[in-house]
Amino acid sequence: MFLGGGCVDDATSTAQVICLFFNLLVIAVFIRVLLSWFNVDPSNPMIQALHSITEPILDPLRRILPRIGMFDLSPIVALILLRVVSIALQQMAVDGGF
Repeated sequence: MFLGGGCVDDATSTAQVICLFFNLLVIAVFIRVLLSWFNVDPSNPMIQALHSITEPILDPLRRILPRIGMFDLSPIVALILLRVVSIALQQMAVDGGF
């Protein structure tokens, strides 16, 4: 599941912090996708904050992935990568990797 969840079983406090951090990033990307469907004021401080959080994740992917017509696939790839990295880091924390 992409929104919420995604935490490994038997999570330590470090794994829980990692899970929370990545869940917040996933939610931020998802909100940005939803807001892209509406005409929002880019000078709004909340929109600027959302862009400053998500753009470092999305911009490198946009440079790699081709657009398909009007569709930007970078948020989909970002959501998948965020979940994979989150689970990997959490598992390392549980296994004592750091």
